[in-house]
Amino acid sequence: MILHGGTWNGATILAPETVTLMSQSHIGALNVTPMRSVNPAFSNDCDFFPGMVQKWGLSFLINTQQSAEGRSAGSLAWAGLANCYYWIDPVKRVTGVLATQIMPFCDAEVIALLRRFERAVYVTLA
Repeated sequence: MILHGGTWNGATILAPETVTLMSQSHIGALNVTPMRSVNPAFSNDCDFFPGMVQKWGLSFLINTQQSAEGRSAGSLAWAGLANCYYWIDPVKRVTGVLATQIMPFCDAEVIALLRRFERAVYVTLA
């Protein structure tokens, strides 16, 4: 639905202007900083794109450069506590979801799996 500007199967779910607004940075000159855990049983420290400027939109984490795995600049992402991840790449018109039920968040093995999965998706698009 996000890839289609707010519509799915002919039904308008969100106005295209809303999707555009959701997909833009709303933190101005601020940048997303690495997340530091206050409870290692629930979350590890986490930085999805080390060294890359990242922004927050109204609904998503936004990477500002192409990732090493192939995700386009301006892609949108979110994550859940039990290592559930998704991304939406509006440039290459692809999305991906990886969902586990593994704790703590930002588990190194799951992040490595996410990166391999993402690379495999983008290889198939080339």
